Amino acid sequence: MEFQICPLKSRSAFFISPHLDDTAFSCGGTLLTLTLAGWQVVVCTVFTASVLRPTGFALNCQIDKGLSPSADYMKIRRAEDLKFASLTKAQAVHLNFPEAPHRGYESVPELFAGIKEGDEIWQKISVELAEKIGESEPDLIFAPQGIGNHVDHLQTIRAIVAGRFAEKVIWYQDTPYIIRHPEAWPSNLLPANLTAKTIDISAALEQKIAACSAYQTQIGFQFGGAAKMSESFFNFHRRRLGNKITYLETFLSQE
Repeated sequence: MEFQICPLKSRSAFFISPHLDDTAFSCGGTLLTLTLAGWQVVVCTVFTASVLRPTGFALNCQIDKGLSPSADYMKIRRAEDLKFASLTKAQAVHLNFPEAPHRGYESVPELFAGIKEGDEIWQKISVELAEKIGESEPDLIFAPQGIGNHVDHLQTIRAIVAGRFAEKVIWYQDTPYIIRHPEAWPSNLLPANLTAKTIDISAALEQKIAACSAYQTQIGFQFGGAAKMSESFFNFHRRRLGNKITYLETFLSQE
């Protein structure tokens, strides 16, 4: 089922991104389709807090991106996100919550092994998201499906489901996790009875790729470089409809 974008300048959309790149990689084509149609778009990223002088696994998460131990990793990433916002004409909003490596998750396997007992950060996130959504009064809300099972994505979903706006959410496929594992299922934290929908991003795909290049600290680590990122997006979003080639982003939502 295709989801139609209504090109009204008075309409607005609110994208919820666990990390500073999730919305861009996952549904940046849809975001651009909206802004090109005159929509007002907010990208609200949850886990953006700087934690200076990190140690252990948290430190490894920045030096494996080629950054020095003394770098303010999240300051650099917030700047990348602001560049993406500038390129896409979206508004970037950064909530001040620390990523999982600063909340007691001490290895890559732990990031994907479920929420640790005592990690109740979703409660505060839910309050702040409700405030930001209330300020924006969006017509559409986008949020991650939790594909890949990253704990920060799961906490974001918990916060959304606990709020009063989950029924308005269009759930996007977490990328690059869905590219690596096309057979993966969304999180069981999502509401029941959701229907798959697609948005045609053919006119925006090249702009999506160019805008995603703003995340210089991430594209090498996540995709193996800009060229491989571009190839991944073209291959993943490509669909053949008869003799026509089109490019789609896929979502789940209530009817």
